[in-house]
Amino acid sequence: MAKETQIYIEDEIKNSYLDYSMSVIVSRALPDVRDGLKPVHRRILFAMNEMGMFHEKPHKKSARIVGEVLGKYHPHGDTAVYLTMVRMAQDFNYRYMLIDGHGNFGSVDGDSAAAMRYTEARMSKITRELLLDIDKNTIDYRKNFDDSLDEPIVLPGKLPNLLLNGAAGIAVGMATNIPPHNLVELSDGIIATIDNRDIEDDELIKIVKGPDFPTGGIINGVSGIISAYKTGRGKVKVRGKVKIEEIRSGKEAIIINELPYQVNKARLIEKIANLVKEKKISGITDLRDESDRDGIRIVIELKKGEISELILNKLYKYTELQNTFGIIMLALVNNVPKVLTLKQILNHYLDHRYEVVVRRTKYELEKAEKRAHILEGFRKALDNISEIIKIIRGSKDAATAKESLIKIFEFTEIQAKSILDMRLQRLTGLERDKIETEYKELLKVIDELKFILGNDSKVFEIIKDEVIELRDKYGDKRRTEIRAAAEDILLEDLIKDEEVIVMMTNKGYIKRIGLDKYKAQNRGGKGVSSHNAASEDFVENMYLTKNLDSLLIFTNKGRALSLKVYEIPESSKKARGKLINNLINLTTNEKVKAVLKVREFEENKNIFFATKSGVVKKVSLNKFKKISKAGLIAINLKENDNLIYVGVANGDNDIFLATKQGYSIRFNESEIRSMGRTATGVKGINLRKNDEVVSGLVIENPEATVLTVTENGAGKRTKLKGYRLQSRGGKGLINMKINPKTGDVVEVKGVTDSDEIMLISSNGIVIRTAADTISTTGRSTQGVRVMKVDENEKVVSVIKRHKDKEIESDIESGEEE
Repeated sequence: MAKETQIYIEDEIKNSYLDYSMSVIVSRALPDVRDGLKPVHRRILFAMNEMGMFHEKPHKKSARIVGEVLGKYHPHGDTAVYLTMVRMAQDFNYRYMLIDGHGNFGSVDGDSAAAMRYTEARMSKITRELLLDIDKNTIDYRKNFDDSLDEPIVLPGKLPNLLLNGAAGIAVGMATNIPPHNLVELSDGIIATIDNRDIEDDELIKIVKGPDFPTGGIINGVSGIISAYKTGRGKVKVRGKVKIEEIRSGKEAIIINELPYQVNKARLIEKIANLVKEKKISGITDLRDESDRDGIRIVIELKKGEISELILNKLYKYTELQNTFGIIMLALVNNVPKVLTLKQILNHYLDHRYEVVVRRTKYELEKAEKRAHILEGFRKALDNISEIIKIIRGSKDAATAKESLIKIFEFTEIQAKSILDMRLQRLTGLERDKIETEYKELLKVIDELKFILGNDSKVFEIIKDEVIELRDKYGDKRRTEIRAAAEDILLEDLIKDEEVIVMMTNKGYIKRIGLDKYKAQNRGGKGVSSHNAASEDFVENMYLTKNLDSLLIFTNKGRALSLKVYEIPESSKKARGKLINNLINLTTNEKVKAVLKVREFEENKNIFFATKSGVVKKVSLNKFKKISKAGLIAINLKENDNLIYVGVANGDNDIFLATKQGYSIRFNESEIRSMGRTATGVKGINLRKNDEVVSGLVIENPEATVLTVTENGAGKRTKLKGYRLQSRGGKGLINMKINPKTGDVVEVKGVTDSDEIMLISSNGIVIRTAADTISTTGRSTQGVRVMKVDENEKVVSVIKRHKDKEIESDIESGEEE
């Protein structure tokens, strides 16, 4: 009878729990830093490799694979093995899938995969890179659970899988949560680390920019990434990728195209629906899932007039459309769990690959030396072939012949056996040459392999070449966008500085439209509708500008206000826009009369003003750099006078004023002294009876022609030299011959052949055409039709821009778009 031993129960529980903890940590929950795999993943891939289930071979039943893994390597339940295999085949979980699944392998809605008896699988093409050279003594093996088979402790891992696909696991008292990354960035980071093993963290972070989730999305802020890469722990905020679309009747919809990593799409939609039901979010009229094989598309329709940005912010706050990914880069290093920095992980990967390449090289060297040894025997045998044949023929058996060859010719046992096994065809002259050639090539290979083993730099050069090969073969573009946090940057840094059109109506509506919404048309076309104005409202002005420009807005009361272009809501061509009173502080009966776009407030430039009554004035541009919300006095207007034109002059420009009745004057800016903001100005042109100034022009290019456009759509170009320079205050010269057919002059522009113009009518119709399609004629001509206008419709505004090359090749006929 065995002797009884008394132990304290707390000691037994403590020791047993410690054994259990270490088993979970080492054998179940945490990945190895070298190949980035947990034991179950490693066993699945190794079993598939042993079964020959490569990417070019047919798929096999998942149940067969699971059975192989359970029976040979991983006796922990078929569900655990199958679910692990399923996860490796899901493109929304793995950045680079390791399993090529065939059948229902689940969805981003949380749907489970079909049973293993229905699905099929094989290894993905990229998975071979994890197992490459496993048969070349590159890794160590251990016995399986019943000591009947060998299984790998770690895979050769040419692929930097720990960071590439990430890992998640909860052990005992610790957890890991490593996000996936982009192969191109990781490869570049590894190459940089090879080139400089003392590379600084900050330099490495510039190369490996951050996680790259398979579902895309947007990472807001880089501080969490920097913390994770420098300390092993950090938090990143991940948002889904959304866009705002204009739908029917001017309504807007929030479209979700990408989700944060591991967010269940069906649960997200259910959460949004519940928030609407509970009235935590208002303004949503419809919610539907239009996702298909081409990607995710969740449509959230908003009530008319709702501000989409506000609702979007509520979705970020209350749903998983924005969540936090907590990074814990914990992995096993020599079976010890450690929290690692980015640099440490890359260094461990390189150390592992160094060992693999060295062991592979030794294996290949040993193999080459064995073959060379046999070939040396063949060469020696061929030199003494007659005697060797005589000895073999005279021997009673193979063993005697072998002993004789060893004794007489000093062959080794391996050489003697190979000679005895040699076929007679090797005695031909051609075969002798082949043996000699093979031997010489083997000697070169042996020298090269010995050189590699003797030079660490050569080993790392091989690793570098292999990483470059991986990058070129499997690398793809980043899916997850990384944006700086809003508090770290100016708002302007988030705005795309593209050309836009700003339109203003008579009743004070304003909107911003992308220039790409308009295609060029031939002169005389009818144009494209670009406004859905309210009753008795019409488009009054149109300006070509950029999102980051400032608009200096001058009113009929002589005040100046400032507005950033990107602050104007972007709208569709048909939308009415927003009341400008909601964007700037206009007083009662105050209307916008002129708008000037400015990028830089340069001290050596002036703002030039022209009024309806012909008064002109210039003020230093720098005086309008800082405008409060209350605005500034810009010009002191006389009673019944209106501001007509505002432009920027450099101190020596010529000024051109055009009147309604077709007269004009050209004088040099130097005739006007610089004045204070509150000054009234001086006379620029002496107007005829019932005439008024309708447009002005600061002449910047002496080679430009003066484009004159009338309210009925007529236009002409006249060379600048046709207008002689006069003194300020004169009656001027005839500019265009007008009549009831042409209507009064509306506006003048200085244009060249490389410009294009856009005309807008009071009904909001826009035509865009090349300037060189309009004839260049004398001052007193009527011009040609530039735009067709209907009865009770007038041209109200003209803008010009430099013609793009793609626009030149995209001229269409004058039909509606």
